[in-house]
Amino acid sequence: MRGDTSNYRDLFLGDVPMMDARAPIEFRKGAFPHTVNLPLMTDSERQKVGTCYTQQGEAAAIALGHRLVSGQVKAERLAAWADFARAHPDGYLYCFRGGLRSQIVQTWLREEAGIAYPRVIGGYKALRGFLLDTLDRALAECGFVVLGGMTGTGKTDVLAQLAHGLDLEGHAHHRGSSFGKRVTGQPAQIDFENGLAVDILKKRHAGHAHFVVEDEGQAIGACSVPVGLHQGMQRYPLVWLEDSFENRVRRILRDYVVNLGAEFVAEHGHEQGQLLFAQRLRQSLDKIQKRLGGLRHQQLAAIMDAALAEQARGGGVEGHRAWIEALLTSYYDPMYRHQRESKAGRIVFSGDEAAVLEYLRRASTMARRPDPGTSA
Repeated sequence: MRGDTSNYRDLFLGDVPMMDARAPIEFRKGAFPHTVNLPLMTDSERQKVGTCYTQQGEAAAIALGHRLVSGQVKAERLAAWADFARAHPDGYLYCFRGGLRSQIVQTWLREEAGIAYPRVIGGYKALRGFLLDTLDRALAECGFVVLGGMTGTGKTDVLAQLAHGLDLEGHAHHRGSSFGKRVTGQPAQIDFENGLAVDILKKRHAGHAHFVVEDEGQAIGACSVPVGLHQGMQRYPLVWLEDSFENRVRRILRDYVVNLGAEFVAEHGHEQGQLLFAQRLRQSLDKIQKRLGGLRHQQLAAIMDAALAEQARGGGVEGHRAWIEALLTSYYDPMYRHQRESKAGRIVFSGDEAAVLEYLRRASTMARRPDPGTSA
């Protein structure tokens, strides 16, 4: 029989399924990959027990909890826990500190469902602490390179081809610009950090000690790059990705028009999806209205509206090239040229996609180290 565990490393490396017995409000604030929230108590029940604990002490709070989770309510929750345990015989359960709530769930599963199901010692707090330590150790022990380039050069495409690439935008579920918001929402900040830490843990386990991240600001949509990483990104070596203007326009058209439009249609149906997609594009342009200036914004909005109308009539997207080209020429390119000039002293290599990939892979091979084991 498997026992309780404090081997957090193997839990994350193995994508082990875990049952989170905390209240839904706790789960929404932050959880881990491959976890399912099957709470012992609802938010309101937890609040009542907490108030009772403050006013009357632990014994009274425990007694109240047992009264609130009894009868049919208890039976339904026990059935859900048992279903999870049977579906995931290799899994574990946890609560906030690995204490009373997970012990109650564990006891009821054993005594009333005949299932001996192990829990994570230390619970959420210990798991979260392990991942924060994983990130801190990587920042202290590993090498990092920042991948920069003009808008549309395909930095994310390059990262996807690198075994040692860390896709911050992917973890944040946001493309990182005023036009970068996706159809579905972003993860909670803690979930973003946890996903990134697990990614680093797995890559270090595979032997990587040198990582590539895209040049990002502090915020990627609603998610913030961890402070230590963002500070490091201001001094790490910089590799600059180059591509032709035409290729950049094509790539932006693919990502921000064709693919984003398809995501909206898949999520909301054709008619509603097209309306919401058009609304999203206009909102994205409006976000930079002050920086564009009133007249330029008005001109670009008119071009965008004409392209959206053409797309609605016949499905063609070529009309969008005009506002993309104008936005690059008058807004993004001058801004990125200034950024490159300010960071010129950190640029260690520049080239097209093939050359950059070769350079970054060669640098990674030279920096590979054995699995750091429990020190990761």
